Amino acid sequence: MIALVQRVKKASVCVDGTQISAIDAGLLVLLGVADTDEPKDIAYVADKVVNLRIFADEQGKMNRSLLDINGQMLVVSQFTLLGDCRKGRRPSFAHAADAQKAESFYLEFADHVRQKGIDVETGQFQAMMEVRLVNDGPVTLTVESRPGT
Repeated sequence: MIALVQRVKKASVCVDGTQISAIDAGLLVLLGVADTDEPKDIAYVADKVVNLRIFADEQGKMNRSLLDINGQMLVVSQFTLLGDCRKGRRPSFAHAADAQKAESFYLEFADHVRQKGIDVETGQFQAMMEVRLVNDGPVTLTVESRPGT
């Protein structure tokens, strides 16, 4: 599982010109599910992301987590994070989970984060989405349950 984590001042998702979700300060998480991912990967990545100390404290140091600031999270499924671009010019998605597994793990990831008390919004699985964000920093990190997936 791969999470591309962006610290944002605000973010939203539109489908067919209609806004379906939005958050204020917090994290935009683009989530890719690998074919080899297991339920333990969901917990690992969710716990890591909500506890990342990437928000400023009183001295301006990155020392506070999403939990600490009572921030929000917008989770968007993005299988293209599993794209392998090492050969040729067209990415291979051979290691991305099938749609059924990916959707299940994506929704379980959002639920796991909610259980920690975080307000979570989601995109629409398998839809063409317009994701809007105002980066804060910018701060962008990747969290992987198993490097190289």
